[in-house]
Amino acid sequence: MAHRPGGATTVGGVELLEALRTTGAVRDYRDEDVSDAVLHRILDTARFAPNGGNRQAWRVIVVKDPDLKRAMRDIYLPGWYEYLAQAAEGLTPWAVVTDRKLEDRAVAGAGDLARAAAEGPGGFAEHLDEVPAMLVLVADLSKLATVDRDADGYTMVGGASIYPFAWSILLAAREEGLAGVLTTMVVRDSVGVRALLDVPDTALVAGVLALGHPVHQPTRLRRAPVVEFATIDRFDGPPLAAP
Repeated sequence: MAHRPGGATTVGGVELLEALRTTGAVRDYRDEDVSDAVLHRILDTARFAPNGGNRQAWRVIVVKDPDLKRAMRDIYLPGWYEYLAQAAEGLTPWAVVTDRKLEDRAVAGAGDLARAAAEGPGGFAEHLDEVPAMLVLVADLSKLATVDRDADGYTMVGGASIYPFAWSILLAAREEGLAGVLTTMVVRDSVGVRALLDVPDTALVAGVLALGHPVHQPTRLRRAPVVEFATIDRFDGPPLAAP
């Protein structure tokens, strides 16, 4: 991170606000290694991410062994095809509020998508083992103050102390001229990931970060405007409009 004359903060030569608006999910990388030194610098910066009680409940496993990377790909793929099958039916995959019957029918057809993908060149999922840097993000359950621990329904409190760290990794990677994506697809088979990487029962697999030198760095992302997601006083209150 640097500072331009006049006080503008820059990340990788990009002003901070611009970096926040253009650091998107990138899944296509050049065939160029990412060194341990670069990964160390990225993590050395990302460790300052906000987290509950400053307990830093995250752990990172840098997967290098080609056999392990292929095994991670194989764990990833079944969930990916189930995701595609649900999306093809117009569903938000695995949404808490959804049509479960339609979801079940869609997932039942995931095998057809897998067979079709096997006949083509494949994309990010099929070539996950080839990403220049694979970081498995793990949460130490003994360090997370999960106030929702005994809740009856679906909640996501624990992630507040883990996923800001993942975002900081992506921003720090931008400073190094890299790009990447956080994917949680492997959590569909967290048991498999635990066994593969010797993750203890006292920890939780939170996702995988893929990093590399991007073939193309996004410069224009599409997002809903503020008035579509911010309201005043109540969930159905008036939108927070620009002055």
